[in-house]
Amino acid sequence: MMWTKDKILSREQLPATVAAWRAQGRKVVFTNGCFDLLHLGHVDYLEQARHLGDALVVGLNTDASVGGLKPGRPIQDEQARARILASLAFVDAVVLFGEPTPLALIELVQPDVLVKGDDYALSGIVGHELVLSRGGQVRTVPLVPGYSTSRIVEKIMKHE
Repeated sequence: MMWTKDKILSREQLPATVAAWRAQGRKVVFTNGCFDLLHLGHVDYLEQARHLGDALVVGLNTDASVGGLKPGRPIQDEQARARILASLAFVDAVVLFGEPTPLALIELVQPDVLVKGDDYALSGIVGHELVLSRGGQVRTVPLVPGYSTSRIVEKIMKHE
Protein backbone atom coordinates (compact mmCIF):
# COMPACT_ATOMS: atom_id res chain seq x y z
CA MET A 1 0.00 0.00 0.00
CA MET A 2 1.26 3.47 -0.89
CA TRP A 3 1.21 6.16 1.78
CA THR A 4 -0.91 9.19 0.94
CA LYS A 5 2.06 11.55 1.24
CA ASP A 6 3.98 9.46 -1.31
CA LYS A 7 1.38 10.35 -3.95
CA ILE A 8 2.17 14.07 -3.63
CA LEU A 9 4.94 14.55 -6.15
CA SER A 10 7.23 17.41 -7.04
CA ARG A 11 7.67 18.40 -10.68
CA GLU A 12 11.11 16.80 -10.49
CA GLN A 13 9.65 13.44 -9.41
CA LEU A 14 6.82 13.44 -11.93
CA PRO A 15 8.64 12.48 -15.17
CA ALA A 16 10.19 9.32 -13.71
CA THR A 17 6.86 8.28 -12.19
CA VAL A 18 4.99 8.79 -15.45
CA ALA A 19 7.75 6.97 -17.38
CA ALA A 20 7.45 4.00 -15.00
CA TRP A 21 3.68 3.88 -15.52
CA ARG A 22 4.12 3.99 -19.29
CA ALA A 23 6.72 1.20 -19.12
CA GLN A 24 4.01 -0.86 -17.39
CA GLY A 25 1.64 -0.09 -20.28
CA ARG A 26 -0.53 2.24 -18.21
CA LYS A 27 -2.60 4.98 -19.87
CA VAL A 28 -1.98 8.31 -18.09
CA VAL A 29 -4.87 10.69 -17.42
CA PHE A 30 -4.45 14.32 -16.34
CA THR A 31 -6.86 16.81 -14.84
CA ASN A 32 -6.50 19.88 -12.70
CA GLY A 33 -8.33 22.19 -10.33
CA CYS A 34 -8.46 23.93 -6.97
CA PHE A 35 -10.38 21.22 -5.07
CA ASP A 36 -10.83 23.54 -2.09
CA LEU A 37 -13.58 21.77 -0.16
CA LEU A 38 -13.76 18.21 -1.43
CA HIS A 39 -17.38 17.28 -2.12
CA LEU A 40 -19.43 14.71 -4.03
CA GLY A 41 -19.02 16.61 -7.30
CA HIS A 42 -15.23 16.46 -7.00
CA VAL A 43 -15.19 12.79 -6.04
CA ASP A 44 -17.49 11.81 -8.91
CA TYR A 45 -15.49 13.90 -11.40
CA LEU A 46 -12.13 12.46 -10.34
CA GLU A 47 -13.47 8.91 -10.31
CA GLN A 48 -14.83 9.35 -13.85
CA ALA A 49 -11.50 10.79 -14.97
CA ARG A 50 -9.59 7.82 -13.55
CA HIS A 51 -11.87 5.40 -15.41
CA LEU A 52 -10.60 6.88 -18.68
CA GLY A 53 -7.13 5.42 -18.05
CA ASP A 54 -4.88 3.56 -15.67
CA ALA A 55 -3.17 6.34 -13.70
CA LEU A 56 -4.62 9.72 -12.72
CA VAL A 57 -2.42 12.77 -12.20
CA VAL A 58 -4.16 15.75 -10.58
CA GLY A 59 -2.62 19.19 -11.06
CA LEU A 60 -3.55 21.18 -7.96
CA ASN A 61 -3.54 24.97 -7.92
CA THR A 62 -1.29 26.46 -5.24
CA ASP A 63 -2.79 28.80 -2.66
CA ALA A 64 -1.50 31.84 -4.54
CA SER A 65 -3.01 30.72 -7.84
CA VAL A 66 -6.36 29.88 -6.23
CA GLY A 67 -6.43 33.36 -4.68
CA GLY A 68 -5.88 34.86 -8.12
CA LEU A 69 -8.80 32.90 -9.56
CA LYS A 70 -11.21 33.07 -6.63
CA PRO A 71 -10.95 36.05 -4.25
CA GLY A 72 -11.05 35.07 -0.57
CA ARG A 73 -10.02 31.51 -1.27
CA PRO A 74 -8.72 28.92 -0.74
CA ILE A 75 -10.38 27.87 2.48
CA GLN A 76 -7.93 25.02 2.99
CA ASP A 77 -4.21 25.43 2.33
CA GLU A 78 -2.49 23.63 -0.53
CA GLN A 79 -0.87 20.97 1.65
CA ALA A 80 -4.22 20.01 3.17
CA ARG A 81 -5.90 19.94 -0.24
CA ALA A 82 -3.07 17.85 -1.71
CA ARG A 83 -3.18 15.34 1.13
CA ILE A 84 -6.96 14.97 0.92
CA LEU A 85 -6.82 14.39 -2.85
CA ALA A 86 -3.95 11.91 -2.47
CA SER A 87 -6.02 9.92 0.01
CA LEU A 88 -8.48 9.00 -2.74
CA ALA A 89 -7.83 5.49 -4.07
CA PHE A 90 -8.41 6.55 -7.68
CA VAL A 91 -5.89 9.42 -7.57
CA ASP A 92 -2.38 8.20 -8.37
CA ALA A 93 -0.44 11.47 -8.10
CA VAL A 94 -0.99 15.08 -7.05
CA VAL A 95 1.33 17.85 -8.26
CA LEU A 96 1.08 21.51 -7.30
CA PHE A 97 1.25 24.27 -9.90
CA GLY A 98 1.26 28.01 -9.41
CA GLU A 99 1.04 29.29 -12.96
CA PRO A 100 -2.20 30.82 -14.28
CA THR A 101 -2.83 27.64 -16.31
CA PRO A 102 -1.62 24.03 -16.04
CA LEU A 103 -0.03 24.08 -19.51
CA ALA A 104 3.57 23.61 -18.27
CA LEU A 105 2.44 20.66 -16.15
CA ILE A 106 0.54 19.14 -19.09
CA GLU A 107 3.70 19.49 -21.21
CA LEU A 108 5.64 17.67 -18.49
CA VAL A 109 3.10 14.83 -18.08
CA GLN A 110 2.26 14.41 -21.79
CA PRO A 111 -1.02 12.72 -20.81
CA ASP A 112 -2.76 10.16 -22.96
CA VAL A 113 -6.08 11.63 -21.83
CA LEU A 114 -6.78 15.20 -20.71
CA VAL A 115 -10.00 15.62 -18.73
CA LYS A 116 -12.18 18.52 -17.63
CA GLY A 117 -15.81 18.86 -16.60
CA ASP A 118 -18.52 19.20 -19.21
CA ASP A 119 -18.86 22.87 -18.32
CA TYR A 120 -15.82 23.36 -20.62
CA ALA A 121 -15.87 23.46 -24.41
CA LEU A 122 -12.98 21.67 -26.10
CA SER A 123 -11.54 24.99 -27.28
CA GLY A 124 -11.45 26.24 -23.68
CA ILE A 125 -9.48 23.30 -22.30
CA VAL A 126 -5.88 24.36 -21.75
CA GLY A 127 -3.47 21.92 -23.39
CA HIS A 128 -5.99 20.33 -25.73
CA GLU A 129 -3.89 21.09 -28.83
CA LEU A 130 -0.80 19.49 -27.30
CA VAL A 131 -2.61 16.31 -26.27
CA LEU A 132 -4.44 15.94 -29.58
CA SER A 133 -1.23 16.55 -31.56
CA ARG A 134 0.36 13.58 -29.76
CA GLY A 135 -2.59 11.32 -30.62
CA GLY A 136 -4.13 11.60 -27.17
CA GLN A 137 -7.73 12.23 -26.20
CA VAL A 138 -9.41 15.25 -24.65
CA ARG A 139 -12.56 14.31 -22.79
CA THR A 140 -15.19 16.06 -20.74
CA VAL A 141 -17.14 14.28 -18.05
CA PRO A 142 -20.58 15.20 -16.72
CA LEU A 143 -20.65 17.10 -13.46
CA VAL A 144 -23.00 16.24 -10.60
CA PRO A 145 -25.66 18.98 -10.61
CA GLY A 146 -25.93 21.15 -7.51
CA TYR A 147 -22.45 20.53 -6.09
CA SER A 148 -19.83 23.26 -5.99
CA THR A 149 -17.48 24.68 -3.39
CA SER A 150 -19.04 28.12 -3.87
CA ARG A 151 -22.50 26.71 -3.11
CA ILE A 152 -21.20 24.98 0.04
CA VAL A 153 -19.54 28.21 1.22
CA GLU A 154 -22.79 30.16 0.61
CA LYS A 155 -24.77 27.58 2.58
CA ILE A 156 -22.35 27.75 5.50
CA MET A 157 -22.43 31.55 5.51
CA LYS A 158 -26.26 31.56 5.65
CA HIS A 159 -26.16 29.35 8.75
CA GLU A 160 -23.69 31.51 10.69
